[in-house]
Amino acid sequence: MERSNSKVYLNLPCIPKQEKRFISPKKVLVYEFYTISDGVSLVYKNKDALYEVAKQEILDPKEISYMNLFINGVLQPYENYTVKEGEINLKTVDVPIKGAPIILQMIKVL
Repeated sequence: MERSNSKVYLNLPCIPKQEKRFISPKKVLVYEFYTISDGVSLVYKNKDALYEVAKQEILDPKEISYMNLFINGVLQPYENYTVKEGEINLKTVDVPIKGAPIILQMIKVL
C-alpha cells in the first residue's frame, strides 16, 4: 500500500456579506371576538359576543392587517369563512358542535 503525500484541496465558497435591516412596526394591536357555538348557526354577530370576557366587536376587515379564526381551538383555513363588519359567516357544510368556542383574532399593524 502506497501513501501519497499530496495535500487535500478544500475549496470553500465565498459568501458575500449582505447587511439587511428590518424596521419593526411601531405598534401592533390585537383584538379578539369570543363566542360559543349554539350547534345550529353558521353566522355569528356582535350580539353573540361573550361580554363577560370584555366588550368585543367584529371589526371591519378593511381596517385589519391580519385575522385568524379558531373553532374549538383549531385554526380555520380562510376558505372556510368570511368576515364583514359585525359578522362572521362560516362557509362549511358542518355546523360547529354546541358549546365549541369560536375565537376571531384580529391584528392591526400601525
